[in-house]
Amino acid sequence: MNPANPLDSIYYISIPENFVPSNDSFKIDTSILLPVQKKTADAPGDFNPAEITSEQILAGMLTVLAYDLKNEHLDYYRSILKQVKPNIKKELCEAAILKTKNEDWDLAEEIFLALHGFDPEDKAIILNMALFLDQRADNYRNSGLIEDADAYDADAESYYEEVMEAEPAIPDAFFNSGFFYMKQHKYREAKDAFETYLALTCDFSDEDMGENGVYKKERAQEIINNINSQNIDDEAFRAAYDYISHGEEEKGLEEIRTFLEHNQKVWNAWFMLGWGLRKLERYSEAKQAFLESLKCGGDTNSDTYNELSLCYVKEADFAEAQKCLLKAFELEPESTKIISNLGYLALAQGKKEDARKYFTTVLELDPKDAIASSELLKLEQEE
Repeated sequence: MNPANPLDSIYYISIPENFVPSNDSFKIDTSILLPVQKKTADAPGDFNPAEITSEQILAGMLTVLAYDLKNEHLDYYRSILKQVKPNIKKELCEAAILKTKNEDWDLAEEIFLALHGFDPEDKAIILNMALFLDQRADNYRNSGLIEDADAYDADAESYYEEVMEAEPAIPDAFFNSGFFYMKQHKYREAKDAFETYLALTCDFSDEDMGENGVYKKERAQEIINNINSQNIDDEAFRAAYDYISHGEEEKGLEEIRTFLEHNQKVWNAWFMLGWGLRKLERYSEAKQAFLESLKCGGDTNSDTYNELSLCYVKEADFAEAQKCLLKAFELEPESTKIISNLGYLALAQGKKEDARKYFTTVLELDPKDAIASSELLKLEQEE
């Protein structure tokens, strides 16, 4: 989602019949223009045909495959890449995964797009793309970039949907999609995905599945059982989440209360009730809902403690707020959201230096965190 057009980084050249790239030689059709990736230091007027390398041409082709899917010469560029780099898919995949681990999101996305453009029929690439976008959305949401996170989630969902339609079916597509739907609170879709995963793997022995495969089958069944026991694939539960997440809290509260009439021990439902009430700034009622959620099993979820802390802060009960946030931090020690809230708690108590330390820690974990950057800037301006 870069504002600059990546295609601006290439130019097209015609190749004379006697042209040979400086490093590698490959058969080319001189009637077709070749894309060349500009050198980083290139300035207008710096173009020198004699200095073009084969690496620049190959990089230019990958850029076209990633961002210009209507280009009429895509098959030709693919054929050259296959000829010159027979292992290019493996190399690009390894590079993309490494960049993702290092949270070099922009470069990882560019590599994944090039992979998809190179072989759009490879369903494994599509699944990896979905997983990448899913992970990037989580990172953006934790950094407070909600609109960007929503956009990446939408893209991830489209890739998950595509790979779940693959023939023959890919079991892992359904397993990973199930977790994506869980994150979206789409429990019915999650249940369907996990059930499909189990159906696709039911004939495989434990030896065939391996240790990781056995774990995934057990985990899928565990989640299905949990959804069934809590009835959270109920329409009222789903409607409540949709309403509250889209700013229609009153309608959402009505739906979740309907659900709770028959499902009083479901911690997720009490959490959702508290979430809706907190968004309406009805903090005392929200606090009671979150406390009920803790009693029903929400004590293993950091978000329950995190949300409860916000209610205590509004009631100026800073000691209880801190207890909740420290418990949330214990459950999820690398959550920048929780660390940021510790910073806000410090601000509410007038402890600016403590707040600065918390927000600085957030930026050490995630240099792109918009919330921490904004708060540190405010603290600097107040000095």
